[in-house]
Amino acid sequence: MEAKEKKVSKGRIVLLIIALALIIPLCGWYVLCSLLYDSNISISADSYEPLMLRVEDFEGLECREYSFPSDKGQMLAGYLYSSGEDQHGIVVLAHGFGGGGHNSYMDCADFFARNGYYVFAYDATAMDKSEGDRLGGAPQGVIDLEYAISFVEESDDIPDLPIVLFGHSWGAYSVSAVLTYHPEVMAVIECCGFNRSSDMFESVGRSQAGDVICAMTPFIRLHEFIRFGEYASNTAMDGFDSTDAAVMIVHSADDDVIGIEYGLDKYYEKYKDDARFTFVRFEDRGHNSIFIDPDNTYSKEFDAGFDLWVQTLGYVPDEDKERFAADKAAYINEHLDHYRWSHRLDEDLFESFVEFYDKNIR
Repeated sequence: MEAKEKKVSKGRIVLLIIALALIIPLCGWYVLCSLLYDSNISISADSYEPLMLRVEDFEGLECREYSFPSDKGQMLAGYLYSSGEDQHGIVVLAHGFGGGGHNSYMDCADFFARNGYYVFAYDATAMDKSEGDRLGGAPQGVIDLEYAISFVEESDDIPDLPIVLFGHSWGAYSVSAVLTYHPEVMAVIECCGFNRSSDMFESVGRSQAGDVICAMTPFIRLHEFIRFGEYASNTAMDGFDSTDAAVMIVHSADDDVIGIEYGLDKYYEKYKDDARFTFVRFEDRGHNSIFIDPDNTYSKEFDAGFDLWVQTLGYVPDEDKERFAADKAAYINEHLDHYRWSHRLDEDLFESFVEFYDKNIR
């Protein structure tokens, strides 16, 4: 009897050792994945001041600033843009990731404002003027947008007009997934977006880690779910399926930030026969330049002048980064033509956006 008990005890010890041998590496891998995620996604970010767009560079554009709370009580900065007095809808604009808040989309806001729409934009948690030490993760974009839409709907200071959504990149995922919580939205334009919150980390990380990113993704999803609950599991397609809103999906095949396979290609496979969906596929628009007029040369002109200036420096920028950062800012402040910088938008593309909204608000 004692011998049998000893065998059972030894068997349990062996099983425990095997379990620990499996669990400890998995826990270590989870910790590593979480740290990599937080260092790249759970960030704070400010717009780069020398390149920021300015209201005064858009004729007739007006902006009123607001403040409204998000989920943890952090106050977000909101901005209501308008031009003239003939508005028939409100575009709620969700910005992309990593470049600060909404500022770099002011030209988009100006175009919609000039064509009959109020535009309510905001800085997401920990971006520009909004509160928060760190973002926390990609699902926070959906949460902040959910609160922004509710603020617009409930504010006595903002007219009660049909609401449509516009988002780019992280903002595109947000305007799609938020439909689960705001199915009353009438139309959505999402550009360069992705389906799952973890897709942003996976798409960007694939270029650096290759197929290893596939082994990280399940742990990233777990990390997001622990932090955000249902918001992490709610997808863009869940949002699409929660509403009868019209949806326009815009993406470029050469997007090297959010691969088209994470967005338009995935959506097209499921919704190509659904009349609610409109697909706009480019081949050579990239990611951050998708809204820029292909015939506008100002960026190239400015970059060429900047490159020539760098060659005149009496030091190596990589060896004196602090000095170079200050000199670069001074150069931009002196040489950038803010008006030309602010007016590079592909207006033909945006006219199609306005037509889409006009057709689908009721």
